[in-house]
Amino acid sequence: MSDSVTEFNDYRSRMNEKILADNNKIIKRIFNLDTNAYAEGALDVKTKELLGLVASAVLRCDDCVKYHLETSYKIGLSKDEVVEALSIATLVGGTIVIPHLRRAYEFWDALEQQG
Repeated sequence: MSDSVTEFNDYRSRMNEKILADNNKIIKRIFNLDTNAYAEGALDVKTKELLGLVASAVLRCDDCVKYHLETSYKIGLSKDEVVEALSIATLVGGTIVIPHLRRAYEFWDALEQQG
């Protein structure tokens, strides 16, 4: 199952390189803004990642959910912390978020298996 993590990261890296190679100033600025928004600030990085995860789940963006799950895993958030954030996302987003919740659980399991 951890192949799903590798496949996601390989695809994301490959396509990001292709997108950024076009040298579009607006797209590059959006990528830069996204990166810098999650840096330490008045809110710590863990809180920002959980906020990103919740927003991504509510907006039903599976790629975004996977990205924030992996970052959350790498920075040491526990499964309990992530699940609690996902529970808020499901509350706010409603039952339409449940399929994304399923895929989030599956991806978290893959992250844990990958170690």
